[in-house]
Amino acid sequence: MNTLSRYNTFRGKPIMLAVIDIEASGFGRGSYPIEVGVVMPTGDSHCWLIRPLPHWQHWEAEAAALHGISRKDLIQHGHSPETVAQALNQLLRGLCVYSDAWGHDLSWIGQLFDSVDRVPAFRLDAITSLLSDTQIDAWSTTKERVFTHVSHLQRHRASTDALVVQQTYQTLQDDTQFSTELCPANRASRIQRGRALHATRGL
Repeated sequence: MNTLSRYNTFRGKPIMLAVIDIEASGFGRGSYPIEVGVVMPTGDSHCWLIRPLPHWQHWEAEAAALHGISRKDLIQHGHSPETVAQALNQLLRGLCVYSDAWGHDLSWIGQLFDSVDRVPAFRLDAITSLLSDTQIDAWSTTKERVFTHVSHLQRHRASTDALVVQQTYQTLQDDTQFSTELCPANRASRIQRGRALHATRGL
């Protein structure tokens, strides 16, 4: 577990969202979660490597080149899926946790919990459900700008990516250019539009 509590404020304001990010063994069928990172509303960051189950054999070199994690790392230093699922439930119980790759992360969270016959005690939602159309359009460029402020942290590691997502959201909320009233009726369309972000995000 890592703690980045020095990031618990951004531009002097408290960060209010819990954000999750998952790294995986590959991009498609047969892939499985290998690392989970969570940044809490306080800014505390938690990260777990996941030791693969025996039947989790899929491994893509292209994905490994992004996250820099080897199967040897997972086997030697990873926690069991049971341990990670239990830790996530203890940490996130009753919360709504947000992701900028909701479609992928929802699938991998489901796979993690199903593998140990557990049910998540938290809800996962797309961060695009909180954004206006203008904010969605600005998301990618703002995210790149935010990453420059934490460039000493390794990109495509779960806790780093979760931190960047959290601060990107906060940047858009703090920027008066993008502060607009959100209409709940447009939530589905915002999620749909946000799926374009998932395709460019990678793992």
